[in-house]
Parts: sequence; structure tokens; C-alpha cells
Amino acid sequence: MAFRNDNFINTAELGQAIKRRRDELGLSLRNVADVTNVSASTLSRIENGTGKPDADNIARLTGWLDMPIDRVMNKQMEDNVEPVIYYPHEATPEIIEAHLRADKKLTPETAKALSELFRVAYKQFSKPGSK
Repeated sequence: MAFRNDNFINTAELGQAIKRRRDELGLSLRNVADVTNVSASTLSRIENGTGKPDADNIARLTGWLDMPIDRVMNKQMEDNVEPVIYYPHEATPEIIEAHLRADKKLTPETAKALSELFRVAYKQFSKPGSK
């Protein structure tokens, strides 16, 4: 049985993460394509919310993003809420965003807004050169 991500992967979330990381690193779609072995056209479609990456591309992209795949899993698939898992090498804004998205008291829109608010404040107040 082939893996179909239509119901499992939140491609909009993945696209936003790719776009955000590209912007942070000042990379073009072609630069990311060269590093990830995912075509620039596929990356563009994912960023625009029109692409449905296959399992290999999802693995490549979450690897490049240094992000656990469960970050882009659709919440509808979860019967029980699992604890938020993160790795010490992840940036603080990504960790905070994962916690906000996992909070059942917040709507997805509110979690996203709070996450962006935190990102802006973190960037403004964090020391230059520190992760």
C-alpha cells in the first residue's frame, strides 16, 4: 500500500516552515532544491499550498528543516494528544510554536498568531550571534 499524505500531512504548515527557513537563511528555491534533492517547482508548490509532497520529499524536507515529522502531521489524525517532542538543537521559536499548536485551549489561528508574536519578540530581544 502506497503512503498517501493527503490526510496525514499538513502541507500548508510544511510550506510555511520551508518559506520561513529560506527567508532566514537568504536562500532561493534553487538553493534549497540543490541541498534537499526536491525540485524547485515542487518546493514552490508546497510553499504556495498547492503541492502534495510524497513521503520521500517530506522526509528530505523535514530533515533539512531539522524538524520532527510530527510537527507537520494533521491534528485530525490524533485521537490522543501526544506530548510535544523536540530536540535540543531546535531553535526556541520552533519549540514554542509546537507547544502553542498542541495546546487544546487555543484555536489554530490563535496559536499561529501567538507563535508569530513570539518570533518577532524573540528576534528583537535575543542576543546577536546566539541560537
